[in-house]
Amino acid sequence: MMDTLILAGQRLAEALRAENEALAALDLSRAANLANGKIAASDAFAAAYAAQAKHGAAPDGPVREAAAILARRLEELGRENRRLLEKAVALQSRVIETIAGAALPKANVQGYAPAGRMPPARPPALALSARA
Repeated sequence: MMDTLILAGQRLAEALRAENEALAALDLSRAANLANGKIAASDAFAAAYAAQAKHGAAPDGPVREAAAILARRLEELGRENRRLLEKAVALQSRVIETIAGAALPKANVQGYAPAGRMPPARPPALALSARA
């Protein structure tokens, strides 16, 4: 039972490591492609953990040490994954804001009047035609 949990944990660690590598390189398309594998590894780890908890046998000796090392590694990888994902989301938000800002029409700025005040607004051009 514990061997299954450790193996699932190692697969999850590898999935996190791969995604972290892609995120650190800002290769967001590769990171997105790795997401399903990370989710599957996470689900498998959760299932193995639940099975181990139900079984109730606590590891001892070298298996306990291996489990503790893996737990620390998963914690570090998970923390780094969160940091990198937050960075990627912030970057994507800035890119979207930049594109949206560029797509908006520019304001009709007429310049500044003396003392830094805005000049009075000019009425728009108007054409009239009359017949007598």
